[in-house]
Parts: sequence; C-alpha cells; structure tokens
Amino acid sequence: GVRRRLPAMLLGPWLVAAAAAAAVAAGAGGGCPVLCTCRGQAVDCSGQRLFSVPPELPLDTGNLSLAHNRIASIPPGYLACYGQLRALDLRNNSLAALPAGLFLGARRLAHLDLSYNNFSLVAADMFLEASGLLRLDLSHNPGLRRVHPQAFRGLAQLRELDLSYGGLSAISLDALEGLPGLVGLRLGGNPWVCSCAMEPFLKWLRGRIQRCASDSQLAECRAPPEVAGAPLLSLTEESFQACHLTLTLDDYLFIAFVGFVVSIASVATNFLLGITANCCHRWSKASEDEDV
Repeated sequence: GVRRRLPAMLLGPWLVAAAAAAAVAAGAGGGCPVLCTCRGQAVDCSGQRLFSVPPELPLDTGNLSLAHNRIASIPPGYLACYGQLRALDLRNNSLAALPAGLFLGARRLAHLDLSYNNFSLVAADMFLEASGLLRLDLSHNPGLRRVHPQAFRGLAQLRELDLSYGGLSAISLDALEGLPGLVGLRLGGNPWVCSCAMEPFLKWLRGRIQRCASDSQLAECRAPPEVAGAPLLSLTEESFQACHLTLTLDDYLFIAFVGFVVSIASVATNFLLGITANCCHRWSKASEDEDV
C-alpha cells in the first residue's frame, strides 16, 4: 500500500507547481488585444486604423508596434505595468505630445520610434523616466520647430538620435551636451539658419564628428542667403569671423569724432546754403527794381 501511495505523494507537488506556473503564465499573457497579433513577447498592432491604443496588453510584452495607425493621444500611465517593454514603435500616427510620466514603468525601454507624427515641440523632461533609451527617432515631424534645452535630460545611455526632416532652424547646444553616450546624430532635411547663434552648436558638432556618425552632408543651411545650400560642417571658424568683431574705446571715440565732424559740416553747409539763397533772392529783387 505504501508503494502505491508514494508516486502520488511525489507527484502532488509537481502538479501544484505546474498549476501555479500555468496560472502565472495566464496572468502574464493577459490575452492578445483585438486586431493585434502576438508572438512570444512581441505584440504587433500596426496598420489597423486604430484611433486609440489597446486598453490592455500582455504583462510580459517586450516589443510593441502601434505603427501606421491614427492614434492622436496616449493615456497617462499607459506603460506603467509593462516593465519588460524594450521596443516601442509609434511611427506614422497623429501624436502631437506625450503624457507626463508615460515611461515611468518602462525602465527597460531601449528603442523608441516617434517618426512621422505631428510633434511641434520636444518638451522639457519628455523622456526623463526612459533612462535606458539607446535609440530615439523623431525624424519626419515636419512641424517640429523647437527642442527644449532640457528635452533629453536623463538619457545618459542614448547612442542614436534622429532629428532629420523636421522644421528645425536652430537647436540649443544644452540639449545635446547632456548626452555623453551619443554616437549617432542625424540632422538633414531641416531649414537650418546658420547665423551667429549657431556657431557654438556647429563647433561642438565638428568636435564630435570623428566619433559621432552624422548625416552632416545632408544637413544644409537654409539661411542667411550668403551660405544657403552649404553643408553645416563646411562652415569653419572663419565663416563666423564677423560675429566676433568688437570695437575698442579708440574705435568708439573715432566714430564719435567723425559723427561730430559730419554734424558740424552739415550745419555749416545748411548755413551757407541759406546765405546763398538769401543773396540770390536779394539780387533778383534788385534786378526787378532796376527794370522798373
């Protein structure tokens, strides 16, 4: 009798463990969202004409694609439960902003694609909680006009940043100096204004180009007219020489002296013209009297 019971007693814990594992797996799975396909940890909801994000995802989602939809907003805290998420693809949607704290629970997120959207501003601390980001794509946002100086704060590990084909005419050097790991930067297709204010950024870019892959030949100046069409990195320190012209005290004194002389000459000229006109008037009147 003991021999028959022993296998059952030994098998009991295994059955309990298997049931617990199945329950955990079921909870982790959470079911594949409608209109999406799920394979392993990859959830693909791309190209489904979605106007909103799926309300729930499997808790172990590692790769989420919501590309090629019509999503205009994301609920706050949407990613809070998905700590395994490593890649998020939101390209080709209608996003103009992201809610604060979106990445609070996505500590492992390494790849984020926000290209082909409607962003006009990369706001301060927009990606602050996504400290593990390695690649960020903000390309092909034609309305993107401004990147806040603190837009990329917290992204110490970021290696690749794509800002190409937007509406940027300038960018603050502070926004990029806080990215010590950056090795890839794409800037082409923007209407850059290569004025004096751009010199610090271009100097930084030239210093990083040896170890920072860039599409610098595609990045061209749109203005001012004298450098329109010139690649950003073709501009040297000599190109900005006029920005550093300063006047000494002697220069100011000379300018003041010249101005004084010119004003005196102008007064003297007006005085002489007045006397001449008066004389001409008297001569003309005397001639008329003689004729009478």
